[in-house]
Amino acid sequence: MAGEETDGDAMTQIASLTDAFFRAVSFQDGGRPEYSRIHELFIDRGLLIKNSADPPTVSTVEEFIAPRQALVEAGQLTSFREAELGHRTDIFGRVAHRLSTYVKHAVTDGTPSEIRGVISTQFVQTSTGWLISSMAWDDERPGLTVPELR
Repeated sequence: MAGEETDGDAMTQIASLTDAFFRAVSFQDGGRPEYSRIHELFIDRGLLIKNSADPPTVSTVEEFIAPRQALVEAGQLTSFREAELGHRTDIFGRVAHRLSTYVKHAVTDGTPSEIRGVISTQFVQTSTGWLISSMAWDDERPGLTVPELR
């Protein structure tokens, strides 16, 4: 990249990457998710970590996509929507962190569900722009309430 990027430029790219991830995993009944788009959002060897059970489930992008795609292909997961509710983003040089609250709606085997949670996303600036290096999340449950982020 030529010249120094402003924090505002970085914030815009980071917000765009976050939104693109949520759009890639979301789809309406009768639609299809765009899971393949997730690859372009992450660095090589990027990780996705579901930490709502012990032990955490640590996945590469492909390992994250495969079981979800199988559920869609089998007709078990018929719709899914994930959206950011609030966030806080910190940038230092060529690294950034975004703490987001989210809500996800799914219909699996005909049963609708709604889950809220918190996702911690790390970003790195590369020669081609910002990319996600990892995401780790946990879901709300009894005794663990999602905080309000603005």
